Amino acid sequence: MVKKELNVSAIKNGTVIDHIPANHLFKVISILGLDQSESMITFGTNFKSKKQGRKAIIKVAKKFFADDDINKISLVAPSAKLNIIKDYQVVEKRNVEIPERIIGIAKCFNPKCITNNEKITTKFSLAGKEPLALKCHYCEKITTAEHLEVL
Repeated sequence: MVKKELNVSAIKNGTVIDHIPANHLFKVISILGLDQSESMITFGTNFKSKKQGRKAIIKVAKKFFADDDINKISLVAPSAKLNIIKDYQVVEKRNVEIPERIIGIAKCFNPKCITNNEKITTKFSLAGKEPLALKCHYCEKITTAEHLEVL
């Protein structure tokens, strides 16, 4: 008996987000609003990965992400890689990197912080990558990955 392997179809134009930690797939889908998208989206998880053990992947047709979206990805999947696809070809590869300054994309975990009580844009500086630590510009409290809420 010949076994056939099923392959996910290629996308003509769009973005492939690869090397997402397997347990963060649905966080990435949620923070990018892909659950509300009209685009064709293909995703899978628990693929074997030499570097990570297990990884997830998302293919989004006809969608190219802005820097703010890429920064959001970096907060929950800092090892992710983006492949920009045009006419079925990878035209650009980008590594996701956590920026030194995070503005308006994460919530301060401190309930007394002014950003949680007034209409003020959140601002953080990167205090640590492994483990993730963001220092609030206003209250100076550290928000860790455990308490991270992406806006």
